[in-house]
Amino acid sequence: MNKLIFANLLHRPLRSIISVLAVAIEVIMMLTIIAIMVGQLTGQKRLNNGIGADLIVRPGNAVFFNGVGGAPIPAKLASVLQTLPHVTVASPVITNLSMADGLEVLWGIDYPSYRRLSPFIFLSGGPMQGPYDVMVDDVFASTGQGHHVGDTIPILKRPFRITGIFAHGKGGRKLISIATMGELMGSEGRASAFYLKVDQPENMNLATNEIHATRGLENYQVMTMDEWYSLMTPDHVPALNTAMRVVIGIAVIIGFLVIFQSMYTSVLERTREIGILKSMGASKWTIVSVVLRETALLAVAGVVVGVALSFAVKSLLAQKFPSLYLDMNAAWVARGAAIAFVGSLCGSLYPAWLAARKDPIDALAYE
Repeated sequence: MNKLIFANLLHRPLRSIISVLAVAIEVIMMLTIIAIMVGQLTGQKRLNNGIGADLIVRPGNAVFFNGVGGAPIPAKLASVLQTLPHVTVASPVITNLSMADGLEVLWGIDYPSYRRLSPFIFLSGGPMQGPYDVMVDDVFASTGQGHHVGDTIPILKRPFRITGIFAHGKGGRKLISIATMGELMGSEGRASAFYLKVDQPENMNLATNEIHATRGLENYQVMTMDEWYSLMTPDHVPALNTAMRVVIGIAVIIGFLVIFQSMYTSVLERTREIGILKSMGASKWTIVSVVLRETALLAVAGVVVGVALSFAVKSLLAQKFPSLYLDMNAAWVARGAAIAFVGSLCGSLYPAWLAARKDPIDALAYE
């Protein structure tokens, strides 16, 4: 029976190849698009892991994503936070979601206090000197034809001079003065959030209580950086989860229809073969198993090809867009492979049932 299954697949090579490619495309769609979506969240963790802060303070109505909520807080609150017993550094920042030069989150920082959270590691150049200077990270510096100290780049349709290239992980790809960012946004003297450093890690709860006990700050969000990172998952972004489900649904429908059509046509073409098997005593389950095992072989081949090509696409995108984070972890690979495999088997259920119902006499008389 195994020889018969392989013979059937090899006898129709074009149909088998198309079925394998359909499953492979299904896998590529799921893994690549989800890798881009999830990668934007995991990328945020990597962009923030070198800030060096212990706590982040934001307004009570702040949204999840950096840069979406504008700059609603008076920046002078930094001096108030700085006076709290267990706070050693309070640094105001403005984050602004910009589409002027491509979708990105721009950061405005108070450099003297921001570098006290964690020192910058400059690969070349140094800190900003003037209002229209910018520091960029090494990932951004490697994009396109490359950027170097002294180059001019557009930010919010204004020319900025690159004064330094630093190791990534400081929050943003491009860092400009908070005063300049406030001026360009029409939010002078404002901030989006404050990054705090406490005297001892075990005093973070005490610092949080002190902030909430300060008049005017009772309703502010205060989170540890670990708590902030824990929110960067698809489960905390409903729109992202919905988009991922839509992508998976479309991919499964494509794979289902191609497998269904392939196996349905195959069953119609093998009517006499099925009649011979049933006349020799093959049970309905035997006929069903033949169709399902053929589908399983096609699905396994498609999954293997799809996973391999997905990693190839990931490598290609990583080379072409170095600043784009792609998260193609083992859990998602296994999940995508399982979804594609099960979807393919579901696509063959009706053809298998149709084959099992064929009457052997009618099948043998079929021309």
